[in-house]
Amino acid sequence: MPIEYKTAVPWGRSFEEYCRMFDLSESDLDQRILGCGDGPASFNAEMTRQKRIVISCDPLYAFSASQIRQRIDETFDEVMAQTQENQHKFIWNSIESLKTLGQIRMKAMADFLDDYEAGRAEGRYLDAELPALPLKNGSFDLALCSHFLFLYSDNLSLDFHVASLLEMSRVAREVRVFPILDYNANPSPHLDPAMNRLKEKGLTATVQTVPYEFQKGGNRMLRIQAGCDSD
Repeated sequence: MPIEYKTAVPWGRSFEEYCRMFDLSESDLDQRILGCGDGPASFNAEMTRQKRIVISCDPLYAFSASQIRQRIDETFDEVMAQTQENQHKFIWNSIESLKTLGQIRMKAMADFLDDYEAGRAEGRYLDAELPALPLKNGSFDLALCSHFLFLYSDNLSLDFHVASLLEMSRVAREVRVFPILDYNANPSPHLDPAMNRLKEKGLTATVQTVPYEFQKGGNRMLRIQAGCDSD
């Protein structure tokens, strides 16, 4: 049966997963990074421990740590049940089982929750959402969007995707989006038309393979740069 979500669910990835999903090098990690739709990922917490610069944006951050924890508890079983019923859509390699998946996700979200209140007070977790960010042009070197755009292709329109990609390109000189499949591991119908519209705006949009694959076929990211090298 297909996976179905009425809205985005809080489901945190780890720092190590971010590095592989976005093919982040040490020099990438040393840049000013913006995470869009980070949710309860532990990327910000670990980056901060490493004394690196990162800001995460998500409407989830309007809520307290206890409220977010409650939302995680409310949706965890649903996500795990849908994953179990659709195990054939995933590669059980680095994540070897459903039990391991649950442990990895809960560990990442616990790390996030431990850091969240301090990070929100420091301005590292901003209550903001695509496609309109309260940030200045060129505020960041690199903007990352994990498991939001393209994943929720059934929920979010092409126009929303294009506006969001342009907004991230406004605030950062490079944008990376992973994955480019929907949550049923199908190619997003928005990808090609979105790339065409970005090119019309003078941006260079390419698809690149990354060293991460959990969804079958989900080993590619969209990379957007200023169009100075485009033909």
